[in-house]
Amino acid sequence: MVNIGFIKMGNLGMSQVINLIQDEIAAREGITVRAFGTGAKMGPAEAADTESFKQWNADFVVIISPNAAAPGPTAAREVWKDVPCIVVSDGPTKKEAREAFEQGGFGYIILPVDPLIGAKREFLDSVEMASFNSDAMKVLSVCGVVRLIQEELDKVTDQVASGRSGKELELPHIFAKPEKCVEHAGFVNPYAKAKALAALHMAEKVAQVNFPACFMLKEIDQVCLTAAAGHEIMGAAAQLATQAREIEKSNDTVFRQPHAKNGTLLKKVKLYEKPE
Repeated sequence: MVNIGFIKMGNLGMSQVINLIQDEIAAREGITVRAFGTGAKMGPAEAADTESFKQWNADFVVIISPNAAAPGPTAAREVWKDVPCIVVSDGPTKKEAREAFEQGGFGYIILPVDPLIGAKREFLDSVEMASFNSDAMKVLSVCGVVRLIQEELDKVTDQVASGRSGKELELPHIFAKPEKCVEHAGFVNPYAKAKALAALHMAEKVAQVNFPACFMLKEIDQVCLTAAAGHEIMGAAAQLATQAREIEKSNDTVFRQPHAKNGTLLKKVKLYEKPE
């Protein structure tokens, strides 16, 4: 049995499903999954609280949070440095910072396409937050990000199942730019793939728009207008992702990759095909 732990600090779009994607119909054997969440906050105090999760004895853990270079996620890595650990985050985007993760023994999947929300009280409420995250999830799922992460976590799971552990594990070191993500989506139609790639580029742009709204602008009209613009970009990206999948559906070429009970990845394209 492979024990896989997920530590969710704060929230990314990908946080919603990352602990579900290796067992999508709750029928996979050979793995056990547990998640420790700190809600919306992700400070050093929350990082310290994750220590209690060690009692579960995970074979490897995934720490997912916004901005992995922030104090809270940094403190969490210190807590978990003695356990094989994969960082999933929207940053850091600089190569030197990612290399520091690798030198510290951490795996990473950095997702600049997982968008920064317009987190200002003048603009954001619970409904706007949920709506934004549903748009983000549409892009992350249809355009290849979910499958990329699922495949990488499966690789580590397979290593543990084969008897490897600790520092023997080969952890991913991936900077998931739009072009890399879309290659995992399985598109057949080139126009569908182009729409998906456009959606990923738009999702990456959302952070550039929302960052000033969150951390720089002061006047309420500037804050609200800028954050609203970022969220409109995200909504438009979700529409493009939906259009891309509809093209594949119309051609009966939607690529599906379910898990068999033993964790093997099966494949199918035609709707009425049996996964093999």
